[in-house]
Amino acid sequence: MSIEVKEVSWAEQEVALSEIRREVFIEEQHVPKDMEWDGLDPRCRHVLAIESETGVPVGTGRLVPDGQIGRMAIRKAFRNQGIGRQVLQKLIELARCDGHKSVFLHAQISAVNFYLPAGFVAEGKTFMDAGIPHVNMTLRF
Repeated sequence: MSIEVKEVSWAEQEVALSEIRREVFIEEQHVPKDMEWDGLDPRCRHVLAIESETGVPVGTGRLVPDGQIGRMAIRKAFRNQGIGRQVLQKLIELARCDGHKSVFLHAQISAVNFYLPAGFVAEGKTFMDAGIPHVNMTLRF
């Protein structure tokens, strides 16, 4: 399977980006809608992972202007195939291009080991967000 990960605008790809996040966060993880739709999306840089042969959107993530990476989501049928790493690397690349000296994220505890190989370091205590345990993680360039 061939995957293309590219930057897209919220205005042009809101439907595809929202659908993936709705499936993963709202339906699978039971994140409340008002927490998922925080109003920041129009100001963020977004990436979309697309299955090249079919054109099906399979994953997404965003970079908030303050350097926070978030809303990383891969559709269930496409997980464990390296797509998340491609999305993460694209977001890191965008942050570097924007001149950030570091990026940070709130990792679900179950995903901490996903971020460690990319150089992220866990910092601080575990906290709850949308009923899911998280920890802050930072990557300094």
